[in-house]
Amino acid sequence: MSVLIKNGRIVTAVDDYHADVFIEGEQVTLIGKDLKVEADEVIDATDRLVIPGGIDPHTHFDMPFGGTMSADNFETGTRAAAFGGTTTIIDFAIQTKGESTLKGLETWHEKARGKASIDYGFHMIVTDMPDERLGEMKQLVDEGITSYKLFMAYPGVLYVDDGTLYRAFRQAGENGTLICMHAENGIVIDEIIKLAKAKGQLAPKYHAATRPTRMEAEGVHRSIAIAEVAGVPLHIVHLSSADALEQVKIARDRGLPVHAETCPQYLLLDESYYDQDNFEGAKYVMTPALRHQSNQGPLWDGLRMNDLQFIATDHCPFCFKGQKDLGKDDFTKIPNGTGGVETRMSLIYNAGVAEGRISVNRFVQITSTNAAKLYGLFPRKGTVAVGSDADIVIFDPNRVETISINNSLMHHMNFDYNPFEGFKVQGYSETVLSRGKVVCSKGEYKGRVGAGKFLKRGLYDGFNL
Repeated sequence: MSVLIKNGRIVTAVDDYHADVFIEGEQVTLIGKDLKVEADEVIDATDRLVIPGGIDPHTHFDMPFGGTMSADNFETGTRAAAFGGTTTIIDFAIQTKGESTLKGLETWHEKARGKASIDYGFHMIVTDMPDERLGEMKQLVDEGITSYKLFMAYPGVLYVDDGTLYRAFRQAGENGTLICMHAENGIVIDEIIKLAKAKGQLAPKYHAATRPTRMEAEGVHRSIAIAEVAGVPLHIVHLSSADALEQVKIARDRGLPVHAETCPQYLLLDESYYDQDNFEGAKYVMTPALRHQSNQGPLWDGLRMNDLQFIATDHCPFCFKGQKDLGKDDFTKIPNGTGGVETRMSLIYNAGVAEGRISVNRFVQITSTNAAKLYGLFPRKGTVAVGSDADIVIFDPNRVETISINNSLMHHMNFDYNPFEGFKVQGYSETVLSRGKVVCSKGEYKGRVGAGKFLKRGLYDGFNL
């Protein structure tokens, strides 16, 4: 199967030019002006951007949490991702405390196998790591798992103490791999929550009130200090506040291999969303919580100045009815998370490029290229180049759509609301190719369940990010 994409404007992290792209099988084999080649399929990309498929390196499909499961599995979640212009996701396999991380990996392979319609990889969530099992971390590298996530939050569930952090950090550094960190001081936060509940403060808005930005900043500072001593590169996931970002900037100014991501919700939503009537604020209960609007400017500055390297989603949705309402009378029982794997590309193009905050090249960097580089996938993924996988989005930079659960072009995620309901966005992923095959075109799904491949990722190589 061959595909010729004609007349497009090719944009990568560093390029911006007009040319044709010829795809044979799964890879790009030729790029040039006015290519005269025969192809099985010709796609006219006049007035469109031809960009690398998006990479969302932070999703939670089919994840157990708070007595329920995230609403998107690997079938529904990867299909929605494809509609939104994302062609690679990296999900989180979870180690059950006291059991082998390799067993946790196999559980997630079973969840994804035969369901994903785009390519996928895994991080490993480590919930304990005694000395006698440190060797598993090297075995995970052999399985293509080259990043591990640890939590300072959720005591009694995912939280690990500082000794475990150091032990795992040191081993990860020796293996040439990367630590991903959920950095919030969960021990102190639990004390703040205890006081709030004693006062009868149980509404959704108290989820945010009990998770102050200083506790995120403290977690970021402490994890950076431990990582420096352990000799391991560190990536802060879903960074949400100016306080936390300041700690990343200090570390990077000192030359430490520290990286960070933020998410669309922290750039575009704020804590006022918790103040809605009829329990509607529960839709926005996620961790970290939405912050005061004053944090958004510094986060955009961080993206411009490369203190934040990319935008992920932390896609972990729960339905408003039947899941979020488990916490109707107690905010601590509301399942934490929301969805955005489908809307990320349009939201960031609109708020970033169309509104003049970032360049179109930076848009490609923070939605695709930098994640590919940090997580050992570049140049196979994250660029449009000869020899790279033909993961390509033909993106209409002028089309305006309204994000809504009622807009069949913009909502294929498997939950009953959209956190960005009513947002008008300029920029639409019109045609999406995964390894040379069209999976979505003008609102029609053309992919195949199970067509996505598991990606074994390379070792950490992000020192220049």
